[in-house]
Amino acid sequence: MNETMNRKDLIVMKLLHYFITEKNYSPILLQGAEDEIWLENLDSDYQIVRIVSNYIHNDEQLNFDLFKTKRIVSKIRKKVFSLHMDVLTIYTDLGDNAHLDQVDKMDCLYLYDEKDLNKYPFIEKHFPDISKKLTFTEEGLQLFIKITNDINQKNKEEAEKAENVFKKKKPIVTYILLILNILIYLFPILFGNTTDFFNRFCLFGPYVRNYQEYYRLITGGFLHANIFHLAFNCYALYIIGGQLETFMGKTKYTIIYFFSLLMGSLMSITFNDFPSIGASGAIFGLMGSLLYFGYHYRIYLGNTLKSQIIPLIIINLVYGMLVSGIDNFAHIGGLIGGAIITMALGVRYKSSISERVNGVIITGIYTLFMIYMAFIIVR
Repeated sequence: MNETMNRKDLIVMKLLHYFITEKNYSPILLQGAEDEIWLENLDSDYQIVRIVSNYIHNDEQLNFDLFKTKRIVSKIRKKVFSLHMDVLTIYTDLGDNAHLDQVDKMDCLYLYDEKDLNKYPFIEKHFPDISKKLTFTEEGLQLFIKITNDINQKNKEEAEKAENVFKKKKPIVTYILLILNILIYLFPILFGNTTDFFNRFCLFGPYVRNYQEYYRLITGGFLHANIFHLAFNCYALYIIGGQLETFMGKTKYTIIYFFSLLMGSLMSITFNDFPSIGASGAIFGLMGSLLYFGYHYRIYLGNTLKSQIIPLIIINLVYGMLVSGIDNFAHIGGLIGGAIITMALGVRYKSSISERVNGVIITGIYTLFMIYMAFIIVR
């Protein structure tokens, strides 16, 4: 009995070391899941890896285990806002009457020890280095200490990364944008003629195209019709912008804000034939960026995505369609712009080089397309 337990403990520790320190999986805390360990990495081929150490003695018990697993995965999938999750289940104690070859729609394997990995070609495909990484020179207590220390160090590093991303920081850029919006609103009231000021700086397609007044693509986003319009946009900017600046950093946040404003303005002059003012196009860009960021960190923000961010976007877009006088095209343009520029800039600790390159390409193509639509197609 002790020999069997030591054998299972050993293979479980080696697997944990591999998936956590080499493949960036994180443990999932589940109530009622005894003698099994759940790991997740939403960016991996297998988003979920289960290591099961309890004894599965026949097909009936195996089928019940898989049924239970699918129910738990369904709950996790909804929580982290994923449409599909591939699961790898690794059994370490399987009876002769439990047949893995009859299992479909889920990859499963039985490891008595690491040599059994050779029996499963799909493991070599997805984790080609696993056999090498499960081989250690240490034995006994030294092996246990090494694995424990490595896992603890990896968990500490991941915790520090999460703290670095989510730790509250003073949103300096957001404060500056708020002050600019307020000062620009007050300036014509205190020192000039509001109508003339609006006519000079509002977003209006014919003036942008015919008189090359390209500055209107930006200045229109800092004008507001009245105190309620200003207050609503400033409140949204304070709430959404303050969060996004913390997550993305000041430089990226500034780029996202002004690129979203520009994309919203280009879509506005493409489809609208009336003047437009307001920061809402840029604010929708911040929501698009937050949506993209939240998807990458959906372990932390999955519920927030579903309950707050997505409903907020939908409600505001629908409201813009139903109420006259709202520039919904600026909202849509800003939303798209914010999402794609965030893809190009990258999400800290999450975005790969290939993903950022794709983001740069998509952003470039979309920008050229919107310029073509705004200045060539519409004249």
